[in-house]
Amino acid sequence: MDLALTADQIAILDALDSLAKSYASPTLHDTSLALVSETLDRELAENGFLDVAFDPDLGVVTAALVVERLARLPFAVEAAASALVRPLFGPERARPVCLVEAGRASRPIRFLAAGATVIVVGQDRVTSFVAQADQVRSEETLFAYPMGRLLVDPATVAGTAHDVSPDDVKTRWRIAIAAEAAGLLAAALGSVTAYVTDRQQFGRPLATFQALRHRLAEAQVRTNGLYWLAMKAAATLDPGDAALAALHAQESVRTCVYDFHQFLGAMGMTLEHPLHLWTYRLKALASDLDGRGGQALAAAEAAWG
Repeated sequence: MDLALTADQIAILDALDSLAKSYASPTLHDTSLALVSETLDRELAENGFLDVAFDPDLGVVTAALVVERLARLPFAVEAAASALVRPLFGPERARPVCLVEAGRASRPIRFLAAGATVIVVGQDRVTSFVAQADQVRSEETLFAYPMGRLLVDPATVAGTAHDVSPDDVKTRWRIAIAAEAAGLLAAALGSVTAYVTDRQQFGRPLATFQALRHRLAEAQVRTNGLYWLAMKAAATLDPGDAALAALHAQESVRTCVYDFHQFLGAMGMTLEHPLHLWTYRLKALASDLDGRGGQALAAAEAAWG
């Protein structure tokens, strides 16, 4: 696997960073449970950043790079499903795109709102429908995403059946989990590192204490490893690679999020610091596709059948 970015990928990420620069820093001491920006979402769509996987010369790896980079922003952007899963269904699908497992549609769904495309992934078929205003309700949660709840059973909705394999959708869904989690972990780690470097305790910065340094180093290793697992899965589109990447993502949520909030002490339990804008999104990703157990079983199935 060639680990070097292509000239096109470098140019796309540079342009993306330029567009998102004004959204990179939340306002301290004035942070809500979730941050969203319709302007940012519109600019991303208009400039084609969420459509890069439709270009065969750019492909899924470039889309995963875009998703990872956008996840670092404090603003929640519906990028993962649109950039990585929507290409299986065509560019005419309306955004936002919401992914739902058949039989688990009663749970809060990220970015669900009237006009969203709801893709329902079952055991042997994939269907979709455009959510109507009387079928959805906005939901207040702690997950730092805008959330909605379906008021209808997807099985009763006259949707569109697609000639797309559920396994292919789940593979891309797992890549989306891994790529987004890699960006979220990187941003959360950077935020925590900046805090413990500045915060003084016992006459010196918290970052000078060996116990914190070891655990921050472990978080950095996990973050780097997850990034490369996500990129490998995007390059191969192999179900086993995707399951392992998603497994590592959800395992890392369990350990890193706890540590990050512990390192901030009481500040880590308030909305005054923006850490929750990344860690609570990670918490939401941790249960996708049956969580860690589901990814482990999928990896085993791909390896040994």
